[in-house]
Amino acid sequence: MLPPELPPLPALTGAEAELIDRYLEVVDLLGRINPAHSGDTYRGLRAAQALVSRATALRDALALMHQRGEHEMHAPTLARALRVLDGERRVGRVALPPGSDS
Repeated sequence: MLPPELPPLPALTGAEAELIDRYLEVVDLLGRINPAHSGDTYRGLRAAQALVSRATALRDALALMHQRGEHEMHAPTLARALRVLDGERRVGRVALPPGSDS
């Protein structure tokens, strides 16, 4: 049995696709660094070291969009792309886990 088919990605410019990819890389790294989740310090350190270059790539993607005249982010389209690429789960790793009432 084949897994269910994902919805297609919305039409994105090359710069928008680059922005989405770089944004999700940064989010993934922040999720690995999140001190509210269990893990070892070495894993967090490695993610923090990688974050520098990924944040630079994210900045460059945004700068390229701006230079090309793409001055507005089309939030509904970009949000749809993030959802297709499992962005909700990935961004959830950055948030605090639900607290206990104790």
